[in-house]
Amino acid sequence: MIVAFCRLWSCTLNSRMLPSSLELVFVAFILILPFLYESSKAFRYYFKFFIYYGIVMTTAVVVIPIMMCRPKDVKNLLLASSLCRHISCLVGLKWELRGQEHLEKEQACIIVANHQSSLDILGMFDIWPVMDKCTVVAKKELYYAWPFGLAAWLCGLIFIDRLNSDKARATINKATTLIKEKKIKMWVFPEGTRNNTGNILPFKKGAFHVAIAAQVPVLPVIFSSYYFLDNNSKEFESGNIIITTLPPIKTEGLCKSDVEDLMNRTRATMLEAFTVTSKEVQAAALMKTPSY
Repeated sequence: MIVAFCRLWSCTLNSRMLPSSLELVFVAFILILPFLYESSKAFRYYFKFFIYYGIVMTTAVVVIPIMMCRPKDVKNLLLASSLCRHISCLVGLKWELRGQEHLEKEQACIIVANHQSSLDILGMFDIWPVMDKCTVVAKKELYYAWPFGLAAWLCGLIFIDRLNSDKARATINKATTLIKEKKIKMWVFPEGTRNNTGNILPFKKGAFHVAIAAQVPVLPVIFSSYYFLDNNSKEFESGNIIITTLPPIKTEGLCKSDVEDLMNRTRATMLEAFTVTSKEVQAAALMKTPSY
């Protein structure tokens, strides 16, 4: 691709005056890009996130006019995911879904998932056609990251103010009524923050309060460890991730006093699956690593 570009540029030179300094800088950058990508971990890290965020923002601009025809419809997320799924290939990620039969069932439920990075969204894009109707609880700050925030709002995401618990609870309770009526899944990250330390943080109770109040099941979804990503050392290599969907945990007959037990049981099962699948992907990665 670079050779073809150079030939095209050479032909352009023959047809007009000498190139400007800006053009020379651009060509030099194109030529040095492969070297930087292969030799610098930090460059790969920032370049991959630039590609990721750049495509998502560009896609948001493209789909906003379409989504305005059916605002706040969770089906809009199917369009967004179909246009953004290819990003995983561009940045070297491969997702494997297990327990699909639990995720594809048409039912209202509260999906609880571990949260390691913004890359989780790419995994969600990959499995959205399986989930079909699903919304996500997100912090309200994301809404102001336009054009992504506007597109997310048009997709029916639920934005909550984490600093105002009463308002956040009212927003989620209102949304819960809708998901029960239309059999929509609600995706929640109960850790409350990103955590890529090889563990799952203690859960917050909000998602489990909602599940019991609405008497809908809790559906655990676990992303295996992002062994290929290290934000401290600025490392973002290629990697495989296993997404495991466990059988739904019923809440019929449970009451407010059962929230903590439900939360602890859910986290325990998720932590077990996380440990097993993380060891599996890391062992597979070691086997592929060439020895010298």
